[in-house]
Amino acid sequence: MITQHIKIVGRVQGVGYRRWVADMADSLHLSGWVRNVSDGSVEIMVKGANETVFAFMAACRKGSAFSHILSIQPVILPTAAPAPIEEGKFKIVASV
Repeated sequence: MITQHIKIVGRVQGVGYRRWVADMADSLHLSGWVRNVSDGSVEIMVKGANETVFAFMAACRKGSAFSHILSIQPVILPTAAPAPIEEGKFKIVASV
């Protein structure tokens, strides 16, 4: 099991990217959350089997049909306290 906390930069707000991320995570049976950040990025916390999380991150790097990903960065210091991960659930949480 691995937990990754990442920030997605690009055209990711207002294009359904969070819903796409949540659907992708659900299809891979991952736990975690996704939220918009006030700087225009999206923050993701994901937990699951190593290979599944890496496959999820590769999909996030490619993005949804309406998004345009510029970069994926590890979150060193979160914008606000991270939401807790509920085991077996992936959800969209309040923006920060």
